[in-house]
Amino acid sequence: MRTIAFYSLKGGVGKTSAAVNIAYLASQSGLATILWDLDPQGASSWYLAGADQVKGRKLAALMDGKTPIGKFIRPSPYPNLDFIPSHTSFRNLDVRLDKEEDGNLLKQWLGPLSEETELVVLDCPPSLSRLSEQVLAASDHVFVPVVPTWLSLNSWHQLRDFAKDHKLKRSRLHPFYSLADRRKALHRELVDDQERHLKGSLKTIIPNASVVEKMGESGRPVELTAPSSIAADAYRRLWREIRELL
Repeated sequence: MRTIAFYSLKGGVGKTSAAVNIAYLASQSGLATILWDLDPQGASSWYLAGADQVKGRKLAALMDGKTPIGKFIRPSPYPNLDFIPSHTSFRNLDVRLDKEEDGNLLKQWLGPLSEETELVVLDCPPSLSRLSEQVLAASDHVFVPVVPTWLSLNSWHQLRDFAKDHKLKRSRLHPFYSLADRRKALHRELVDDQERHLKGSLKTIIPNASVVEKMGESGRPVELTAPSSIAADAYRRLWREIRELL
């Protein structure tokens, strides 16, 4: 089993849409995939099941160690793709993790999933915290969407420095440009000089496209709603880069 995470210090950078689309493409390539929605906002849970169908379990049920992780898993409408829905109590996860001294609890929770799962995709909340540290340590690779702006680039540098300060392998971090709009001069400048401004990044650039925004309306991955779109092609190319790393 491999574990990947989509993570950013900033909200609104296309993190959840990337996590959902990549999880879907992975599952359709034949990998038994689970998407774990760690963000208390529950956006990826919304995309995969719709607000009326999501019944996530409370954090306490996981922290007490008496409820197996399998009880949290829900099926999605798609073959090979299940998910662990978020719950509002996940907002307290950082506080609870700070009180634990049993090593990396996230890694321990993920362990039993390996019996039937080939890929776990973590959709993470935007923060620097104890959860961040455990996500970076437990994941084989962490993919970081970066909007081509100076503020978003600064957030990427902060995350990279955080990993260094906590002696976490920075080689696991993979930034990529997201929500890029070439009509904007700054976006063009940063994308055209990608190797200097976002050194070592993935080559795929996710565009700022209306079909991605409409995921919230359709509740489906872009591959299903607009397969011939530039955005769908970009997610397919992103998945190929990710799979090569795996």
